[in-house]
Amino acid sequence: MNTINLDYISANPLLPEVQDAMIDAIKKNYGNPSSSHQLGDQAAAVLEQAREKVARLINCASPQELVFTSSGTESINHAIKGIALAKADKGKHIITSNIEHNAVLKSIKRLLKMDYRVTSVSVDEYGLVNPDDIANAITDKTILVTIMHGNNEIGTIQPIKEIARITRGKDIIFHSDAVASVGVMPVDVQDLDVDLLSLSSNQFNGPSGVGGLYIRRGVSPLPLVDGGAQEDGRRAGTENLTGIIGMGVAADIAFREMESRVEHTRKLKERLIRGLKESIEDIIINGHPEFSLPNLVSVSIRYIEGESIVLMLDEKNIAVSTRSACASGALRASHVLLSIGREYADAQGTLVISFGRNTKESDIDRFLEVLRKAVEFLRNMSPLYKKAKVI
Repeated sequence: MNTINLDYISANPLLPEVQDAMIDAIKKNYGNPSSSHQLGDQAAAVLEQAREKVARLINCASPQELVFTSSGTESINHAIKGIALAKADKGKHIITSNIEHNAVLKSIKRLLKMDYRVTSVSVDEYGLVNPDDIANAITDKTILVTIMHGNNEIGTIQPIKEIARITRGKDIIFHSDAVASVGVMPVDVQDLDVDLLSLSSNQFNGPSGVGGLYIRRGVSPLPLVDGGAQEDGRRAGTENLTGIIGMGVAADIAFREMESRVEHTRKLKERLIRGLKESIEDIIINGHPEFSLPNLVSVSIRYIEGESIVLMLDEKNIAVSTRSACASGALRASHVLLSIGREYADAQGTLVISFGRNTKESDIDRFLEVLRKAVEFLRNMSPLYKKAKVI
């Protein structure tokens, strides 16, 4: 039986066109894009072609505003630490939210040890940041605001344009982690008016190990990697050309298919939520009902543990997750779910179901059928469930 992959948020499968382009690139044995000879010139040309395709996906004013990195995590680190170090003489205050990805939280934790100060604003029951809270947190020492675009655990999309309007008025740099959003839904850096935006290839059917950082012209985060002058001096190290070529092809396809992809995933999401509500009692759908990623559903199934469900689904060749892959292995409940007010036990009983271009309605139906039986089995053994039903 084929595996049903409902864990796209961890990594999308490579498209055949992307695989073909990467294999072709390996066979062509491109040179180093920085080399001053014909092989280098050929490599530099395909590098720039890929940059143009990725830049078009997020509507950069110029392809040169996009820097290739090794991952979304590196992009986020570069944005936050790079601005913090570059602006340290102006101030050391940073504003973020309580539901950011670990790449943001741990970057900030590192800066706290270097005498930076951080204000982390709370979110409402849907995971939404209130722009007024950002405005009220700004001081004359604030140098950076970093708020994610779409949450990778509950899908809520933040009011980025409204926050950007505030930071622009105060001349404060604004970074958004859009790793979970780019390629999944339209993301336009000029319309959002952000200064920096992080993205990752593996969220839109490109290879893992390649990411991008949008840096608006005139914004200058300090480079974190010292070495050569690659990426216009903003990120040293020879580029992962094969991966970047694959990312360019994936970005080109995502750009051309964006409307149909969003329509496809929205229909799957509606089918999934409807099926969950009809087939399983005592569940909570997490995230905003309107402002949310079209390809992700977070559901807390009360009285049982999410990890147990994941294992039972895996036995039936269905892959889902309980939280961000970058937080897997952690024994604590998700900080995102606790921040929106979920009880600890309900947070532990949460599944993150994510899907994409190749997911079929029959995959959703099969998942619902297996999930219903797994939940019934586990609740029959759950003392919490029995206690709740007796009361």
